[in-house]
Amino acid sequence: MADAETPQRKIQVANSRPEDSGRGLAHLPRTLMAALGVGEGDIVEIIGKLSTPARAVAPYPEDEGLEILRIDGLQRANAGVGSGDFVEVRRAVSRPATRVVFAPAQQNLRLQGSANALKRTFLGRPFCQGDVVATAGHQRVADMPPTVQRFMNAPAYALQEIRLQVVSASPKGIVHIDENTEIELRPEYQEAGDTRRADVTYDDIGGMASTIDQLREMVELPLRYPELFERLGVEPPKGLLLYGPPGTGKTRLARAVANESDAQFFLINGPEIMGSAYGESEGRLREIFEEAAKSAPSIVFIDEIDSIAPKRGNVQGEAEKRLVAQLLTLMDGLEARANLIVIAATNRPEAIDEALRRPGRFDREIVVGVPDERGRREILGIHTRGMPLGEGVDLTELARTTYGFVGADLAALTREAAIEAVRRIMPKLNLEERTIPPEVLETLSVTRDDFLGALKRVQPSAMREVMVQAPTVRWEDVGGLDAAQERLKEGVELPLKDPDAFRRLGIRPAKGFLLYGPPGTGKTLLAKAVAREAEANFIATKSSDLLSKWYGESEQQISRLFARARQVAPTVIFIDELDSLVPARGGGLGEPQVTERVVNTILAEMDGLEELQSVVVIGATNRPNLVDPALLRPGRFDELVYVGVPTAEGRRRILSIQTQKMPLAADVDLDEVARRTERYTGADLEDVVRRAGLVALRRSLGAREVYMSDFEKALEDSRASVTAEMERDYEQIAARLKQEAAAIQPIGFISPGQLTPRGEKGR
Repeated sequence: MADAETPQRKIQVANSRPEDSGRGLAHLPRTLMAALGVGEGDIVEIIGKLSTPARAVAPYPEDEGLEILRIDGLQRANAGVGSGDFVEVRRAVSRPATRVVFAPAQQNLRLQGSANALKRTFLGRPFCQGDVVATAGHQRVADMPPTVQRFMNAPAYALQEIRLQVVSASPKGIVHIDENTEIELRPEYQEAGDTRRADVTYDDIGGMASTIDQLREMVELPLRYPELFERLGVEPPKGLLLYGPPGTGKTRLARAVANESDAQFFLINGPEIMGSAYGESEGRLREIFEEAAKSAPSIVFIDEIDSIAPKRGNVQGEAEKRLVAQLLTLMDGLEARANLIVIAATNRPEAIDEALRRPGRFDREIVVGVPDERGRREILGIHTRGMPLGEGVDLTELARTTYGFVGADLAALTREAAIEAVRRIMPKLNLEERTIPPEVLETLSVTRDDFLGALKRVQPSAMREVMVQAPTVRWEDVGGLDAAQERLKEGVELPLKDPDAFRRLGIRPAKGFLLYGPPGTGKTLLAKAVAREAEANFIATKSSDLLSKWYGESEQQISRLFARARQVAPTVIFIDELDSLVPARGGGLGEPQVTERVVNTILAEMDGLEELQSVVVIGATNRPNLVDPALLRPGRFDELVYVGVPTAEGRRRILSIQTQKMPLAADVDLDEVARRTERYTGADLEDVVRRAGLVALRRSLGAREVYMSDFEKALEDSRASVTAEMERDYEQIAARLKQEAAAIQPIGFISPGQLTPRGEKGR
């Protein structure tokens, strides 16, 4: 305990890194540590509205020379302060505790576990009565309290961080647990002498640093320091709207703001407010606002606001219109409301009544978007905080491969990985006894394979309605297309993996690539490989999926496709047989009205007012002269990549790829096969290898090897699908397109019959 003679200093509070959450550390400036006479590991007392102890450690490297104290959300709640407040810090002395009683820090949570496990977890950790502490920070498996189990409509062996409240501690003041301390864990929530709310703090939210900063200035400042706005003679903000895709953390963010600003939190779930009697819905809404005004400072959070405040011109019922009018009056009526802020969340901002979306009601609209790689790493760190991770688990690698995942998807991923781990130990469990042997729990950990297994079952929630593939084709699986491969590498892979390089030079990456060439040369295979190597989502679509007989439906399908691609960027959109979807306008082929509107929509999506960020469109066609010329200019399909028939060296590489799993006899000479297959495409060579295998089986069903004679027979039965004349025509088109894309004639130049060979079409 600190005495009156102990030197103390005031210092401003800041957030610590998410990985330090729950560890009881205080990052102090070196000057303050010297002034207080404390070294690393010594105990200090942090005094705000309440006081709490922490272990002093050196500042983060980026904080050297700054006069700030970094503590986590639990410690801020324990001290009764928020980020930006000033606290007193002084050296303190901790005494061994004779008895400590813990209980769950939140309701609807039931715990059971051994006192020894808790003693091992909190050994040496300083705290005082009323503090909220976490059972698991980033600890090794051996250090985890294995028998603390969570029961909340979940398996008893759920793996996650658990927060406990120190209900009582003897003696009074700052204490720590040693080997002689008596520990009691009560199974259910119990009100402590000093209640400190810390169920969700800023430490529990990852990938939203800039959003949190905006929220703090809009919410925390008016609620904590209303005199600032009075002095300036302006009204504080009344409300803000959070919008973004489902699962990005809008509700969690609002709860964290309420806890950190020490405000009462009132939750309105949109559909629940609706009543059957006349005026009932409006009455419920008024009651909540009146109660919030009495409990000020308070935050009213309206989830799914689009369900109770839709555009009045679009709804038929009078009840909805009255409810919207009531909400408008409550937010900006004659009655002044001080220290009350309304936060609303929706994923359909366009469906909300326009009268709400003005200053004085929702003063600011903040987008809560899909997290980037760094944000995903933070979120994964939060969700695996209390998880015993195996040696091979690399959260940075997981963050890199989970592109397009929102916070809810990442939470589901960690849960699925934990279930994979549980599935491994199921044979060791005696289900009749309903207990888990301690030695089994001690060895339980979540491995890299568990996460890889979970990745197969969890996909980005924004992409559930469209077919998303995770391509397995790599560059080494593509042969004979070196020139096209290089163009795609620098045009797609580089900007998606390293966008900063392009920003540094002030250039924009290519938006689209048109792969054209004879059928079967590997255009689709190239698109799959580039998506796999660029670590991007791959949306493959066909013109038949996008065209509809209903007026306007085709354009909506394309707009939805591009909107989803933006949400889960980086994304590669692959459109096969592009010429059937976007034929030249005014050509008189097909249904001119539908296809012309489709062409216009794609033109607008690729180079319109809304920019494509980390979305690349790859089109493939074997009839580039039929594609609308407006698409072939820079800004739409910037790069026109000719995918021709492979050279002899390319054919040899394709043959080696196709025969990887084939047991070849010693007399098989793939160089000779490559030499004799001039003008064969990748699909033709695949056919040759398949036919050679069939000849071997025809010879004997028990055949163990494929001989050169089998390849000879296969070559007799196959032929090149590309003629010398077709090759010349394509080379002429390639030269013409390079010179001037706009000069392509809409129809003609070479007859469609020449471009539809009788041979089978491969990839």
